[in-house]
Amino acid sequence: MTSPSLYRQTGFPVFQNRTYATAEEARDCALGDIDLAQDPTTGIVTNRAFELAKAVYDTDYNNEQSHSPRFQAHMDDVAARITAHMGLKNLIEVGCGKGAFLEQMIKGGADITGFDPTYEGNNPLIRRSYFSPDLGIEGDGLILRHVLEHIPQPVDFLKQLAEANGGKGLIYIEVPCLDWILENRAWFDIFYEHVNYFRMDDFARMFGRLLVSERRFGGQYLSIIADLSTLRDPALGADVDWPEDFSAGLSKSDTGGMVWGGASKGVIFSLLRLREGRPVDGVIDINPDKQGRYLPVTGLRVTSPEDATQLLAPGTLIYVMNPNYFDEIKAMTGNRFSYERTSL
Repeated sequence: MTSPSLYRQTGFPVFQNRTYATAEEARDCALGDIDLAQDPTTGIVTNRAFELAKAVYDTDYNNEQSHSPRFQAHMDDVAARITAHMGLKNLIEVGCGKGAFLEQMIKGGADITGFDPTYEGNNPLIRRSYFSPDLGIEGDGLILRHVLEHIPQPVDFLKQLAEANGGKGLIYIEVPCLDWILENRAWFDIFYEHVNYFRMDDFARMFGRLLVSERRFGGQYLSIIADLSTLRDPALGADVDWPEDFSAGLSKSDTGGMVWGGASKGVIFSLLRLREGRPVDGVIDINPDKQGRYLPVTGLRVTSPEDATQLLAPGTLIYVMNPNYFDEIKAMTGNRFSYERTSL
């Protein structure tokens, strides 16, 4: 059975969180297409046009958000939630990236091991490999933060994690919330990197026992703690009601303005605005590793908040890509610009 297409786009950057040394390299980045539909077996929304061979991560990939006080507060909240339900002993973080959250857990007293083949630091507690049964390592609690949306066949992946962990233990999973994307008509929140888009119902059908199931970070993330021993093949859930006016906000945008946020949302916002004939003027980001580098496809250079505050005229239009940072950005720039939320 073939499911109907819910949303399509072409020529998206394979990695919206990869930055480039030059504008030319950025414009010549690898591209992929989007064709979202519900999987006829699991009911999870997935990109049918995704090609795994294109998704080769390297050290230029950067999705670090902990430079923001607002996001740091979110990570503190997550750490507290994990500690309350899993404790601090014998934890494993799968896909720990650059290790920021793992380091935070260590400072809080956690006994934790991380796994990520792209890790480039020198923490001996992080292994540059995938978590697998042949390692002979099991944890009382597994942590999976913003990993599952990148994995083709996510249920099979969770089964592999359960097998590697002896079929037991608790697992914390955090992923973007599809319902938030649809409620806010966030057309700039669909990425090639994200193979899957989850609703809370997906996890309720996937696990027989959920200890925690909630929306966090202003409703943008789904957060669950589940019993790995109750993992099961999900029965089909309700059809996704994709809004007909999902992309309507794109055609209402004016030309110009600066995008605040050189990560996922800002990359796609800038790209589709350019294709709509309403290009933005530039991009600002708090992450020093992105500053002075260039965003994929558009080739826009990332400016620091300090430079933007000094160089931009008072009243310049700033598109705030994530509403969670709205007050933080206004305070950081002395409220000298005109600020617009991009989500409803």
